[in-house]
Amino acid sequence: MNNSFLTGPIAAAPSFTIAAPHGMPGHIGRLSRSSPRKIKVLLYSHDTFGLGHLRRNLAIADRLLAQQNQFSVRLLTGSPVISTWSLPRGLQVHPMPPVVKDGAERYRSRDPRSMFALTKGYREALIVKSVLNYRPDIVLVDHAPAGMNGELLAALSLIRRELPGTRTILGLRDILDAPHIVKAVWAEQEIPTLLDQAYDEIFVYGSQALFDVSAGYGLTGRIADAVRYCGHVVAAPDAPCRTIKASAADRCWSAERAAGRKVVLVTAGGGGDGFFLMDAYLQALSQLPLRSFYSAIVTGPLMDAEHKAALRAAAENHPDIELIDHTTNLMPSLRAADLVVAMAGYNTSAEIIATRTRAILVPRAAPRAEQLIRASLLAGLGVVDMIVPGPDLADNLARALPKNLTTPPPDPSLWASLDLNGAERVAAHLTAMIPSLLGRTL
Repeated sequence: MNNSFLTGPIAAAPSFTIAAPHGMPGHIGRLSRSSPRKIKVLLYSHDTFGLGHLRRNLAIADRLLAQQNQFSVRLLTGSPVISTWSLPRGLQVHPMPPVVKDGAERYRSRDPRSMFALTKGYREALIVKSVLNYRPDIVLVDHAPAGMNGELLAALSLIRRELPGTRTILGLRDILDAPHIVKAVWAEQEIPTLLDQAYDEIFVYGSQALFDVSAGYGLTGRIADAVRYCGHVVAAPDAPCRTIKASAADRCWSAERAAGRKVVLVTAGGGGDGFFLMDAYLQALSQLPLRSFYSAIVTGPLMDAEHKAALRAAAENHPDIELIDHTTNLMPSLRAADLVVAMAGYNTSAEIIATRTRAILVPRAAPRAEQLIRASLLAGLGVVDMIVPGPDLADNLARALPKNLTTPPPDPSLWASLDLNGAERVAAHLTAMIPSLLGRTL
């Protein structure tokens, strides 16, 4: 990546408007002269796979919008499910055409009729136009310093040249991949230079006690000094009270069908890569006594229709198994479950930590080592059990399920080193910036 973007010309964005999907809040009109000045925050979430980026950004937006009318918040997102998700009241959403990551730094349009180059150009122009129109005080970028395939570079250049008072912040989940891989990829893409020139601060959505980002990824000098550990970002327990579409039930399974038995909740986040886990889980159940516990399996909104059909066929006529397509608020179900079987994605792991629910994590081993590292660290703390996937996954699950349902839960003191106030701390950091931001000339 050539970081001459910081001084290079920026092409004018085409004039277009993206309408909010059905059920999504529209744009809010300009404030009148007598209205109190709100700090304008632009959240960027590229959302090329899964639900993690979207859920983190919505949790942060929820906390900001709860700060007594101090913030106006816009979200740029490429999530394909944004129109069906529970949104914080007052959030302005600008959907971008969704793309899919199908390899290391390889992307394609989710719509097979669209060329990726055209989709990327449309997204890039939308980002630049959003910055020009909104003139944000703060830009908070989720995960990808340069954006999907470099789509943020023009906007970052524009901000540094034309909006020097705008604070640019990168929000990183703590574990990205094996440290040596992250350092190699960042060096190849000149990410350290980009961080130094284009970003004022780096918010780490994790606990330094679990993983030290600066040491792990070789951050030094001003970049290392700009790192703030915010803690893991999870949805607020009362978030549905502030959302447009609140969950109708406390838990996603049928209490009548569970009939008082212990409940095992199986989840793989968005579900796009979770079929292997759920298939192995159903195979494990065939080795265990009937009616010993109840299984609620959340397939996820991004699982292929063929995989969902295969799971439905395997679970058909089993009174101990309930398949749920998806839920927009998993926290009550996690809290109510006796055991969770899940992959080790950021959001699911953080919510397991938040609810202190007994869990068996089955981390995805490829294309990144992120989940394996996270699950290993949490298992090392003694707060979860971990099974590395392999040919004997079903057999290992069949042995682990009864064990985890009958042994005492982890000691509460083991959770003490894990910080779960990420969204609150992000809101506090941004609130602390308000006096300096209000004092600048717009």
